[in-house]
Amino acid sequence: MKPQENQNDSYLVQDVHLLSVPLAQLQIFGMKAILLSLVGLFLAGVPTCKVKDVKSDAKPITHELFTAELQKYVSEDGWVDYDAWSKDTVGLQNYIELVSTHYPDDKTWTRDQQLAYWLNAYNAYTIKLMLEHWPVGSIKDIKKGIGFVNSVWDIEWINIQGTVYSLNNLEHGIIRPKFHDQRVHMAANCASVSCPQMRNKAYTAENLNDELDEQARLFFKSFRNDLSDLNKPVISPIFKWYGSDFEWNKSSLKEFVEKHGEVTLPDGYKFEFMDYNWSTNSVADKQQ
Repeated sequence: MKPQENQNDSYLVQDVHLLSVPLAQLQIFGMKAILLSLVGLFLAGVPTCKVKDVKSDAKPITHELFTAELQKYVSEDGWVDYDAWSKDTVGLQNYIELVSTHYPDDKTWTRDQQLAYWLNAYNAYTIKLMLEHWPVGSIKDIKKGIGFVNSVWDIEWINIQGTVYSLNNLEHGIIRPKFHDQRVHMAANCASVSCPQMRNKAYTAENLNDELDEQARLFFKSFRNDLSDLNKPVISPIFKWYGSDFEWNKSSLKEFVEKHGEVTLPDGYKFEFMDYNWSTNSVADKQQ
């Protein structure tokens, strides 16, 4: 059984690299035991990224500060000018300081205010991480390791009102399990070529549904998916890694592809999956 086939595993992402690496290639003493233990956690459906609720009386925020920075350093089609941005980080830091002091309150923040906040926070902290280590060929080079154990996404460094998180905590402990919206996979950006494009405006509570729909549509229109042969549509491995997420809300992967890819899949179609390019989504490495 694949990890995501466990119904209790809906809050986890299977790390294909982790599960496919031959044990003989793990050279660090004790890594075999860690790997086997982690696989066991996946199969058992243990939510390794679970976070605790935080009490907050913070008022909802808007995200113009982030939009201002994105407009300067992210192109319309989502490529990031890290070279220029690394020389001018004050604006981003001001926005992150705002985020770090305003943890969403379930009682006073609407669902869309909360989701927009977390998506913007995830992307802002990802950019901050990239800029602090720039130049770097891939986000994975910042800290090599095993997913959900000691990878770059497992570094606990994000301080929001006194609670420290990793990027995995934000995505797999909050964004996915709390909101159950498949489109977040097109919105949370991992700073990589094959990741859905970085939006050059912040997400807003007022227009969030339309913004997420647009992100999903653009994802299918890009080189990251190929729907030219509807009998064998070639789609992003994101849809394989997070397969169970696309069954949320009584939906299916087929319905998602048809709606946002604006196609009708014929009887007998079979999905194939692209390779994933972890190179940085820098303007210098722009793909067509």
